[in-house]
Amino acid sequence: MSSTTTTDAATIDPAVPRSIARVLDLFEFVLAERRCNLTAAANASELTPTTALRYLRALEARGYVDRDNGGNFSAGPTILRIAASLRGGEGLDRLAVTAQPFLDRLAERTGESTYLAVSDGRTGTYVAAAESARAIRHVGSVGQVLDLDGTALGAALAEPGAVATRVGAVEPDITAMSVAVPVVGKLGVAISVVGPAHRFSDEQRERHRRALGESAEQLERALRLNGEDLES
Repeated sequence: MSSTTTTDAATIDPAVPRSIARVLDLFEFVLAERRCNLTAAANASELTPTTALRYLRALEARGYVDRDNGGNFSAGPTILRIAASLRGGEGLDRLAVTAQPFLDRLAERTGESTYLAVSDGRTGTYVAAAESARAIRHVGSVGQVLDLDGTALGAALAEPGAVATRVGAVEPDITAMSVAVPVVGKLGVAISVVGPAHRFSDEQRERHRRALGESAEQLERALRLNGEDLES
């Protein structure tokens, strides 16, 4: 369906306010084109460049679109994170497949559940996991959305290279340790070890810290070797 047909259909629907329809037209056009400039987006949505830019800036502020140095618009980190929760993004699927063996080994090494999360800077989403073999363990799920404020995930993404530890931040009596994985793309990526707080003694935390750091380095090398990124 062409962008003109989409626009006409949206604007004549009384249930869709005209301004919202125009924003959705712009957003859908950017996603369909994968990368486009302001002129093309404005023409496709039958908007003036000034109005189109205002709408696109609003979408950019919420992370739904991203703008490069050349002024071209593409899918932003928020929509990529949402795609991760729906397992709809091919790049994210490849990321999860690449990371899974490292998560499995990390879970075996630490005895705790491990997770790979992606973040758009506002929230995070688990895209891969390896469950602990212990009877008492933390159980998360792929697609689970996480806060960044006050959590190990948020702290790790805010300070790449450092392992962050938080107790009871998301769930009572649960300790999480996370470290960011340097990757090329729009999303933040981190590995976490999560389990019952009583098993995270100072000695165990130090062992987990080393294991997390080594796993993050190994995953980064694997991603670079495979030429993976998170642009799509």
